[in-house]
Parts: sequence; C-alpha cells; structure tokens
Amino acid sequence: MTRDEKRVTSNVIDRFRPLFEPKTVAVVGASTTKGAALPNLFMRRLREFGFEGAIYPIHRSAPEIDGLAAYRSLAETPQPVDYAYIAIAAAQVPPLLREARGRVRYAQVISSGFGEVDEGKALQEELAAAARAGGMRLLGPNCLGIYTPRGRVTFTEIGPGEAGGVGIISQSGGLGTDIIRRGYARGIRFSGLITVGNCADLGPNELLEFYFADQQTKVIGLYIETAKDGRRLFEILRDARAAKSVVILKGGRTQQGKMAAASHTGSIAGDDRAWVALSRQTGCVLVETLDEFIDALLIFQTLTPQPQHPTRRTVLFGNGGGASVLATDFFARLGLDVVPFEQPTIERLAALKLPPGTSITNPVDAPVGTLQQEDGRVAEKILEAIYGSGKPEALVMHLNLSAFVGRTKDEVLDNLVQAALRVQSHYPGQAHFVLVLRSDGDPPLEERKREFRGRAVALGIPVYDEITNAGCALAALHWHERFLATRQKRDS
Repeated sequence: MTRDEKRVTSNVIDRFRPLFEPKTVAVVGASTTKGAALPNLFMRRLREFGFEGAIYPIHRSAPEIDGLAAYRSLAETPQPVDYAYIAIAAAQVPPLLREARGRVRYAQVISSGFGEVDEGKALQEELAAAARAGGMRLLGPNCLGIYTPRGRVTFTEIGPGEAGGVGIISQSGGLGTDIIRRGYARGIRFSGLITVGNCADLGPNELLEFYFADQQTKVIGLYIETAKDGRRLFEILRDARAAKSVVILKGGRTQQGKMAAASHTGSIAGDDRAWVALSRQTGCVLVETLDEFIDALLIFQTLTPQPQHPTRRTVLFGNGGGASVLATDFFARLGLDVVPFEQPTIERLAALKLPPGTSITNPVDAPVGTLQQEDGRVAEKILEAIYGSGKPEALVMHLNLSAFVGRTKDEVLDNLVQAALRVQSHYPGQAHFVLVLRSDGDPPLEERKREFRGRAVALGIPVYDEITNAGCALAALHWHERFLATRQKRDS
C-alpha cells in the first residue's frame, strides 16, 4: 500500500470510528411513562450489550429517564455526541438537528413519513439540509439503526457479542434484523451492520469504502434497493479489485419489485441488467434470496478463495442415497461437477473393503454402519483415498443426523469431522471442505445440531442445513474464484 493509499484508508477509518465505536450516545424520544417505547428499549439494549460510554436521553421536560439524567436538546449534553438515535414525529426532527450546533457526529432517524411517501419528499430534503446545518452525518430516515459488536451498540435484542469479519449494509431495517438473527444461528459473526433506510445523506457507497478500509472486515454484504450514485458504486467495487468478497442481495429487480422498493424506501431501483453487468465486471456475487445471501456470506467468512483452481470438481460424501442423486442434479445445474471417480480412486476405495451397501463412486454413499466403523475414524481412510487420487476441489460431507443421534456413540460425529480436517491438512489448498447437517426438525435433534454446528464453525467449517444450500454457496465461491483467476491472468 502506498503512502497516499494509507492516508486515505486512515482518514476513512477515523471518519467512521464514532459510528462504529461511539463513546457517547444520545437517545431522542424516550418516554417517562412508556417503558416499552423503542427508544427506552434501545437504552436497555445498550446497557445489556455492554456499552460503557455515556448515554444521554433527550427530553424537553423530564429530569431523568430510566435512571439516566436527561437533557433538553442535543446542544446541552455534557459531551459532544458521537451517535444520536432519534425516534420522534417526522416533522419534529429537522428543528432538533438544527439545534445540535455541531455537537453531533452521526444521527440516525428511525422515524418514517419522509421520502418513502410522496407527501414526505420535501420534508426529507429539509431533514438533509438540517443535518448539514447541524454539522452531522445522517443515517436514514426510516431505518432501525446500527449493530456494532466492537462498539457494543445494537438495535436488536439477539445478536452475538463477539465481533467477526462480516460487514453488512442494509437498506431495510427489518431485513437487517433477519440477517443478524439468521446469520448468528448459522455461525456468522459480524464486524458491523448498518441500516441506511432512505439514504437522505449517508448511503451504501461511503459505508462500502469504510468496510474495504477496515481491517476487521473480511467479507461485505449489501442489501440494496437503489444506488443513488451507481457510477460511484461501480468505481468503488472496481478499484477494490475484489480484495474482499462482496455479496449483493438486490431488491427491486423485477417491475413489481421496483414498485415495492419505491413504497418501501422511496427508491428507484434501476435496470436489472446494470446489476448483472456490475457483478460480471467487479467480481461481486449477486444472489436472489436471503438464504442465498447468508449462505454465501458464511462460505466467504470461513473459506479462502482458490483462484489457482476455481472450484468445480466436487465430491459428495455421506449417508443418504436419494439425497445424493438429487444433489448431483442440482450441482450440475450450478456448474459444479459431481462425476464418477476414475479407476485408480475406485481401486483404492475398494481396497478398504467397506461394508455392503457402500457406494464408492461419486457420490460416495456410506450407510451409518459404515461411517461408525472405528467410531467414525474410518472416514480418514476413505477421504485419504479420495483426496490422494481423486483430487477434488470441494468435498461436501452430508450427515443425516436422525440416523446418528441416539443410535451411535456421541463421539462418532466429532470423529468424522476431525478425520476430514486431518486429511485437509495433508492436502493444503487442494479442496474446500463443507459440512451439511440434515435434520427432520425434531426438537432434541435440532438442539444437538445447534451444538454440533457451533463446534464445527469454531473449527473454521461452514455448516449448512441442506446439500442444496451448500451447493449454492459453493457456486458463489466458484464465481468469485473465476473472476479472481481471470483478473490475475489479465494483470500478469
């Protein structure tokens, strides 16, 4: 990195530090009588999440709220405010911001009634002007807030306290909540999630620049309905040269979706062909559903792209013959090859003399009776043969938990995974290892699955609920690897 690039990166980090690591937080709209009001809940969540800075409730008449000293305006707090959470009637917000007199760095407006409705467009322009006059940057309006584990600030009650490497920008607050909760359940850990709502001031572009500069962030995810400066978005992604994986969930890709986006955040969604072109030219991954979004983020969080041999040759290994056949078809449609092994690999597997009912082509279907041999350690011999001569670029181990839990020793599942990791270490960089834990939804089984998923993710293994989820994630990884390979060839 050149000296100029280091200076630019440092400036971006310094500019956004008060948002991601605030020392002082003001809360506007807290009630002295309605403890369940959103601002009151937000203050409680701050304290429960371990925020150690100062919290300043703003109220025109109350001396204190929830045991905290209250202040009449943003201009009267003991210290300048890094982050202000504002939930009052839309018409009251612009005067409040103008009164701040340069003492607020970032203001987030949860209130709606602005640019997402025709009658609020002029009020949104007034809001943006008031923020400029008050000397602050504005998030929203019409957005739920921020979730930043490093800063101990959260707008949702469920979220991991430990910071991770996935940075999110969401134009929807509700979807932001889903991303945190579902992502957490699947093993994702976040460097931050910022909701931007109507983007009257701050939008995806500047936050994207921050995540690219931020050392903690390894993967970036965007839920976006519009980019007000699409050209700038393209330039940021192009200039980053795919240094970090970017996953985009685009809302409003159809005509009906565009109309929904316009009523949601006042967005003009743009031509879908432009987003497809952006993906092709910058290497970002364009997905279509929330599940695909989370699945792709998980695989980029845990696995390192291998552009020297983009993922294509895939081995399926587990219990469940019909599931493997369906998965083979699905993977083929994604451009992933699940093809029978060549003779040397088949001979090596045959030499193991595995029990009857074990298929040793590809997919490798092994009944539980096979997988529990040597308490699961037999998997090491099977995988050693596959890696040694089959040379896969990805291996998906899929386990139907209902066939294991309560029927085999508890350590069998752990031994299967540990065997796979040992073989992985013998062939570094050859193949991506992905785990699928299938369940029938039985509550005790789901609890066992959650426990086992947590241990696997801690070992750096992406875990999926179905083989199809793993396939979509591997296809996203393949797309990004191919882009990196093409770029490296072009630059050499």
